[in-house]
Amino acid sequence: MSYRKFGREKGPRRAMLRNLTTELIVNGRIETTEAKAKTVRSSVDKMVSLGKRGDLSARRQAAAYLQNMVADVTETDDKIKVTTALQKLFDEIAPKYKDRNGGYTRILKTMPRRGDGAPMVILEFV
Repeated sequence: MSYRKFGREKGPRRAMLRNLTTELIVNGRIETTEAKAKTVRSSVDKMVSLGKRGDLSARRQAAAYLQNMVADVTETDDKIKVTTALQKLFDEIAPKYKDRNGGYTRILKTMPRRGDGAPMVILEFV
């Protein structure tokens, strides 16, 4: 098997990667270990590609993977608008990369983690 296991079983590993992918879409950048960032990068690129497609099938595929997380809450007059991670992906992030053919994220290396010396990175959108 030629993929990273992260010392976890299949279910917890998938949940961790889904959480990191959703957090990156909501916040725009995350700080994590280098191995996790390299794995999450591929799933984020797939989600942005689905967002660029923009049809109902792509939206359902992305909804099946992403967590149902609130990305933003805005209040105008007497109305409150709640934006989820899925809406942010399709409405804000995907249109920014409509002319780009992949490579939507960048990895910036930072100092090693203090406890165990694991190489830490910042994963963010380009």
